[in-house]
Amino acid sequence: MEEMKKGLEGVVALDTRISFIDGIRGILKYRGIRIEELVDLPYDVVSYLLINAKIPDEAELSEYSHRLRKDRYIDDKLIDILKGFDFGSDALDGLRTAVSCTSHIDDENNHHSPDANRNKTVRLVAKFPTIVAAMHRNSIGKEPIKPNEELSHGANFLYMLNGRLPTVLEAEAMEKDLILSAEHELNPSTFSLRIAASTLSDMYSAVICGLCTLKGPLHGGARKGVMDMLDEVGSRENARDYVLQKLERKEKVMGFGHRVYKTYDPRARIYRDVARRLAIERGDTGWYEMAEEIEHILYHEFIEIRGKPIYPNVDFYSAVVYKYLDIPSELATSIFAMGRVSGWIAHCMEQYCDNKVIRPRAHSV
Repeated sequence: MEEMKKGLEGVVALDTRISFIDGIRGILKYRGIRIEELVDLPYDVVSYLLINAKIPDEAELSEYSHRLRKDRYIDDKLIDILKGFDFGSDALDGLRTAVSCTSHIDDENNHHSPDANRNKTVRLVAKFPTIVAAMHRNSIGKEPIKPNEELSHGANFLYMLNGRLPTVLEAEAMEKDLILSAEHELNPSTFSLRIAASTLSDMYSAVICGLCTLKGPLHGGARKGVMDMLDEVGSRENARDYVLQKLERKEKVMGFGHRVYKTYDPRARIYRDVARRLAIERGDTGWYEMAEEIEHILYHEFIEIRGKPIYPNVDFYSAVVYKYLDIPSELATSIFAMGRVSGWIAHCMEQYCDNKVIRPRAHSV
């Protein structure tokens, strides 16, 4: 009988050139380049790199960025559709619906030529932030704000979301967030997307599969969980009792531990620094100090007392960054998807280029 690995843990399902993870040494690379080298670049550069397998030259970047900025606009019919729904506490439901509706008004939806897929790529990357911002504005009874073509991908999103131009640091933080969220090998949402693509379904359908999988609290929904946890803790002074009570009840502390990383998640280090800088700029270090205290308590409880390492994952300090960017927790998973869509598209294209339908077997018990 063949060995069954629950949750496919440790199973290698396919070859990819898109990203590389060394969970023991805490290394993440996109297209062979370490994340620490990429995070200071514009999101447009990293998006292009993931999808086209090369850093764009000046002319290529100019054309790509120009197309992204021109394609940011969404159809008024889509905004009207979104106004007709109450998506409750999770905006990802709205984003999923919006992407499905967008596919219906894309004339190239069922065209699968390389040119058609490249065009859909630009539309998806460009429109995700506009959809998320418009949904939020609708939910608080305000009119959506049209995109500003002069702003970067991240800065434009914050402008459409909050109705004001972000500071330089806020815009930088949003760009870094989108880059750090953009790709992470065969995580659950990417794997589900590749399964859909392996059937030769269209790109929109594959991306919707990714969105549906991302929603779960054990995947993209964890970031919202951390934000809600920070609200529940309330202050640095409450952190110790909160964490110890969680551990006593054998409950998970959101934002810690990872299936792949057995050391500090390299993305978490970057988020931690960004959160600290935002706290200083705001003149309010409360959220950052609370998160730092939670990390210190867990380090003491697990590493110093139990000899079992546990480290923050990507969701922990990213949630603190979102707090300082005035992002409501119900948007957290959708904003994760705004960055991740470039990685999803790269995997979709890679699957199309060397395809075999993904169809594993199950043990009968």
